[in-house]
Amino acid sequence: MNEFLSDCPDDRESAPSESFRVDLDRIRNAVREILIAVGENPDREGLLETPDRVARMYAEVFRGLHQDPRVHLAKRFTQKYDEMVTVRDISYSSFCEHHLLPFSGKAHVAYLPAGKVVGLSKIPRIVDVLSRRPQVQEKLTEQIADLLMEELDVLGVAVVMEGTHSCMTVRGVQKPGSTYITSAMRGAFRENVATRMEVLSLIHGGSRGV
Repeated sequence: MNEFLSDCPDDRESAPSESFRVDLDRIRNAVREILIAVGENPDREGLLETPDRVARMYAEVFRGLHQDPRVHLAKRFTQKYDEMVTVRDISYSSFCEHHLLPFSGKAHVAYLPAGKVVGLSKIPRIVDVLSRRPQVQEKLTEQIADLLMEELDVLGVAVVMEGTHSCMTVRGVQKPGSTYITSAMRGAFRENVATRMEVLSLIHGGSRGV
């Protein structure tokens, strides 16, 4: 009988739906086949538990596939504040959908409220949910920006993401130390150059632009 996993105890607020189950046995079998295919012996001591470890790792790092980030934006607070709200240096980790290799870095998110704001922890939470899926950084950047524009009553959203990608550092071109930067500007940040330069200055301290 296959073993399934549906619970993510470290993130109860946006846990996967009860109808979803990660098929751990299927992942274990696939990992075992990969080990055989590359010329390894999956029955040697060092690899005996590797398929199980990998199965549980995938259930953890891809949990965002079965979570709805919108739940974190449902509660908003009325606030007479019309200046920029910026959250810098949000750590994130994701997996490249092309090679299933990890990439990680920092996300910087800003929005211009129009009478309502969200709790301080909510933006990092949506970054976490959306990054815990097979991703490319460009898509992840746009998903965060579009979600905030769609769900919040805001005048504009800016998202800048910095990432270091294993698919560039451990394979292919093999250039460790390189940083990939993407940005998505919506509303006032896209339409108004001064507003865009202000948010970039807040994010980067005026040292560089995107």
